[in-house]
Order: sequence, then C-alpha cells, then structure tokens
Amino acid sequence: MKSLLRLLPYLKKYKRTLLWGLLTVVMSNLFTVFQPRIVGDAIDKLKIGLETKNIDGTGILLYAVTLVGLNLIAGIFTYLTRQTIIVVSRHIEFDLRNDFLKHIQKLSLSYYQNTPTGDLMAHATNDIGSVRNVVGPGIMYPSDTIMTLSMVLIMMFLTNWQLTLYALIPMPLVSFAVYKLGKQIHKKFEERQEQFSLLTTRAQENLSGIRIVKAYVREAYEIDRFKKLSFEYLKKNLVLAKIQSILWPLMFLLVGSSLVIIVYVGGLKVINGEMSVGTLTAFFGYLTLLIWPMIAFGWVTNLLQQGAASMGRLIKILDAEPEIQDSNSTDYSVKEIQGNIEFKNIFFTHKNSEMPVLKNINLKIPGGSTVAIVGHTGSGKSTLINLIPRLYDVTTGDLLIDGISVKKIPLEVLRSNIGYVQQETFLFSDTLKENISYGILENNEEKMKDGVMDNVAKAAEISQIAKDVKDFPNGFETMLGERGITLSGGQKQRASIARAVMRNPKILILDDALSAVDTYTEEEILKRLRSVMKDRTSIIISHRISTVKDADLIVVLNNGEIVERGNHDELVAFGGIYADLYEKQLLEEELDKL
Repeated sequence: MKSLLRLLPYLKKYKRTLLWGLLTVVMSNLFTVFQPRIVGDAIDKLKIGLETKNIDGTGILLYAVTLVGLNLIAGIFTYLTRQTIIVVSRHIEFDLRNDFLKHIQKLSLSYYQNTPTGDLMAHATNDIGSVRNVVGPGIMYPSDTIMTLSMVLIMMFLTNWQLTLYALIPMPLVSFAVYKLGKQIHKKFEERQEQFSLLTTRAQENLSGIRIVKAYVREAYEIDRFKKLSFEYLKKNLVLAKIQSILWPLMFLLVGSSLVIIVYVGGLKVINGEMSVGTLTAFFGYLTLLIWPMIAFGWVTNLLQQGAASMGRLIKILDAEPEIQDSNSTDYSVKEIQGNIEFKNIFFTHKNSEMPVLKNINLKIPGGSTVAIVGHTGSGKSTLINLIPRLYDVTTGDLLIDGISVKKIPLEVLRSNIGYVQQETFLFSDTLKENISYGILENNEEKMKDGVMDNVAKAAEISQIAKDVKDFPNGFETMLGERGITLSGGQKQRASIARAVMRNPKILILDDALSAVDTYTEEEILKRLRSVMKDRTSIIISHRISTVKDADLIVVLNNGEIVERGNHDELVAFGGIYADLYEKQLLEEELDKL
C-alpha cells in the first residue's frame, strides 16, 4: 500500500476540488442520516394514532414531504460528489499517463533493449486504469463509508447504546476478513498483471511480425502459443475472482448477522416495553444504511489492493533512471554545434557484457568533411556512430564535438543538430509529408507555415523519393500505414534520408542508408547529397565501395578497432581489408554483367 503514497503530488494538484468533493460527501450523508429517525417517529405517531383512533393525516404527510426533501437534497450532493472526485480521478489518470510517456521517452536505448514493448503497453493501459480506480472510487467510497459509519453510529448510540453494542459484535470479524483477503487480492492481482504483460507482448510481436508469421506458415504455431498464454491469464483471473467472490458474500453475511442480533435483542426490548416500535424501525433503517458501507469497504479494499499492485509496477518504471541524461556538468550555454568531432582513446562495452565492442578508437573528423566507415558485419560501425548522438555513452575515453565533451553538451542541442538515418528505417503511421517534416517543428499547424511544403519537396528531390510520389494516390498527403508498410524497402530508406536532410543538420549520419536502393538511384542520391554535405560534417557507413569511395577519409574497422584509414586510392594501394572488399565487389559486378 506504500506505493499509493506516490499519488500524493497528483492529489495535491487538485486538492481544492477534492476538498469540495469531500464536503459534498459530508452534506449527502448529513441529509441521509436523519431519515431513519424520521421514519421511526412517523411509525410511533401512526401507532399512537391507531391506538387512539385519531390519525393526524397532515402530520404523516409532513413526515413524507420531509423524507422526499431530504432524499432530493442528498441526491444532489451525491451527484456533486461524482462530478468532483470522479472527474478529478480522470484528470489524474490523464496526468499520470502523460508523465509515464514523458518518462519512458527519457529512458536510454539500453532500457528498451531489455524491456518488451508489450510490457510497457500493459503498464500504459491496464495498470494506469487500476490506479485511476484508487483516486476515483478509491477516494469517494472510503470517504463516504467513513462519514456514513461515523454519523450512523453516533445516531445509533444516541438512540440506544446497548443495542448498538450488540450490532457491532460482528465488526472485528469484518476487519480480520478484509485484512486476510486483501493481502491475497494484492498478490494474485500482481501475478495476473504480470501474465497480462506477457500476453500483450506476444500479441504485439505477432502483429508487428505478421508478414514473417505468414511467410513461414506459422499461424497455427503462434495461435497455440497465444492460446497457452491466454489460458494462463484465464487461470490467474479465475483465482483472483474466487478470492473476490468470497469477499462480498462474507460482507453480506456479517452485516446480516447484525440484523439477526437486532431482530432478537430489539424484539425483546419492544416486548418488555423498553423500546418503541418506531425506535426499533429506525434502528433497522440505520443498519440498512450500514449495509452498503460495509460492502463498499470490501470492494474498496479490492480496488486499493489492485491499485497498489499496479502502482508498484509503474513505480519500477518511473524510478528507472535514464543512463544518458543532462547532468551537473552540462554546459547550458552551448546553443549550437559546428560539427568538429574527435574520438579520444575510446573504449565501449555493452552493459552486462565483458568483451569491449570498440577498442582504442582515435579519430578526428573536421567540420564540413565527409568520412566513411567500412568493415565486416559486427565490426562495431553502428556502435561507433551511436556514440555521437549519445544513444550510448563511451565506457572510457572521451568524445569531443567542437572541443567540448558530448557529455557537457545539452542533449537537446546535440541531437537537434544531428540528422541520423539508421539501418532499420522507421516511418510513422502518418502521411509522407508528416514523416519527412517530422523533426523540424512542434506541431502539424506550424508545418503548414513559412513554405515548409516547398522544403519537403526539395528534400524529397534530394533523396529521390519525389519521383515515386507522383504515382502515390494523394502525393505527399498519402498515408503510409504502420511503419510505412505501403512503401518498399528502398522507398522507406529514401523517405528517411529526406527526413534527415529536411532537418538541415550540422552532422549528417547515414548508417547503411542506401542498401535497399539500386546503384543508379544511389548515384543520383549521392550526386544531390554532395551539395548538401558540402557545409556539414557527414559520416557514411556502407558495405558498398561505390557509396564511400568519394569520401575525404575512409576508416576501416575490424573487431572494434581502426585498422586502416585513408582515401580510396590510398587504401586500394595498401592492399588490406578495404582493397579486398573492393576487389570482391568489382568481381561481383563483372559476374552480374555476364
């Protein structure tokens, strides 16, 4: 239950509304608690009237009107209670969901490599919904229960304190039952949520990889795996439901036992003339008012335990510290970068790994120059360039940009000056225009201003996606579908290049960004990129020698180390790894011509 204390800052934000809501709870109960007494007085008056054969119809009508009036006023305040506390719970859910997304956006790349997407989806949907129930019904019903119990018990003691003590005999059993069952509910709900995360992850992976599933005819296999996970989720739900099904009947039984006691003891008092029928009726009315609070007590315990379990799961994520973030050493006076890059004695090792991926990297890249990085698969090329935008941080050594350690440059400044086209291209489920202009402005409305559409067209022309746009049904306004599914691999790469170019960055990084395009299109793109790369630092990773041969400097990586460096002619003459790659590609080209 300690996890729920993390909700206090959210509650403080809406404390005025919540206080008003609690006041309406008090007022609603205040106008409800007098009703049994009025009913009892009316019955006593009616009994006297029957005995004396002198019934005062006007007096009885007055009691009836009073009851209607009290019910009406109590109903209005009950409505206001829901319009305050329940509405606040929706606002807190909104705030919590936004804070959750804001936080996970800050987490480092390594976090996502170790956390399934489906697990995060389960937290963002199911768990936050459970927490909302705590700050909605979980506040409204306990406050209503406490107010009702307090006021009703006061009225019961004022009516007949001895009978009240008899009525309270089952109450210790209620507390014990709630305590024992509440612990079980918390544990079983946590287990159910963990299983839901596994189920969500499986579903997400199936939908994302549907083309692989179909291509390998694994539909039946995936259905069977999902069925097994779903069945486990069903079993955990049933276990939780069994515990919850005990709680409610138990509350009814214990409250019902109070009624039995009152019928017997109160009946004897009426027979012995120690209590009037009206007073006993009022007592039954008060016990009736206690039935819902007692049941609500069990239900709220259920909600609180579920909410506490969900909040505990959320806290694990919210307390996860980003490995890469601005720190006390960050120099916020740095507003832009020029693009001079220097790697100084850099070593890098992945978390939970002992073998370094990069070893003793020393490399200077002057601003405005073009550097190419080549090497066999797994040599560390992508890891090396991921250090520049601080997707990873160096393990030892230092990476300088314009003579300043990247760790001292604000992340927003650093990354906003870098255009990065990664190996695995990603496009959003939006229009082509929105994908290309994604990194330049704050919102869609601003993207329509200042001739942005002209810049989109220019970027598309540079990346050679423009020639394909003519065949799209709605041009740049064509919806691309999830992850750009409507485009080919080459079109996705060209759209990603346009997005990077559109940003007009100081540093342009192309990580094997032309692997899916034909050689003719590659030449056309490179020809147009040369004018773009002239005034900015460009880093190109490619397996094709034709892509990198015109670079100012070519660096060859092997097993995480720089083993060769120079221009194309120098490396060919050197006769090393680069020359070997070049000769093999020339041979492949000759074979293709045959």
